[in-house]
Amino acid sequence: MKTKVALIALLLMTGVVARASGPSEERRTATQILDRTISNTEEEFVPAAEAMPEDKYGFAPTTGEFKGVRTFAQQIKHVASVNYEIAAALLEEKPPVDINSEAGPASITSKADIIKYLKESFVYVHKAIASINETNFTETVRSPFGEGKVSRMGLATSISWHAYDHYGQMVVYLRMNGIIPPASR
Repeated sequence: MKTKVALIALLLMTGVVARASGPSEERRTATQILDRTISNTEEEFVPAAEAMPEDKYGFAPTTGEFKGVRTFAQQIKHVASVNYEIAAALLEEKPPVDINSEAGPASITSKADIIKYLKESFVYVHKAIASINETNFTETVRSPFGEGKVSRMGLATSISWHAYDHYGQMVVYLRMNGIIPPASR
């Protein structure tokens, strides 16, 4: 009996047998997988950006090894700028907005404008992701970071890991200000 249970578990884990608890997962395209990944990132990052009160957007830690780190607002603008930069590279065009060397436009200073810039960057990222498919995801495009050529898939995945790197920093900033990040509530 134990052998039978182990065999069934192994077959279920490897996908050989459809799960009895529900319909088997339908096959997803590369575009759908990447777009879902970006949506997941956006669904964590944007609420964290919105959680900080505007009067704390200039916050940056000062005790410990934090000399010269970005403020909360600068973290968000940087991620949005890099979103635009990577998406433009995927679309093989110039960024449609000012990215100011990955710092974001200096003219954008209010929380509302920063959040708008961030949300619009994700709209542009989704547009770029829609251009990736099973036939071109391994093709190379010019790296926006001066490193020659990179695959579309590699560049597309860097959007999420880059945002999550800064999300982690933003979570620390939120907690240092007594705010529980939305994803942790």
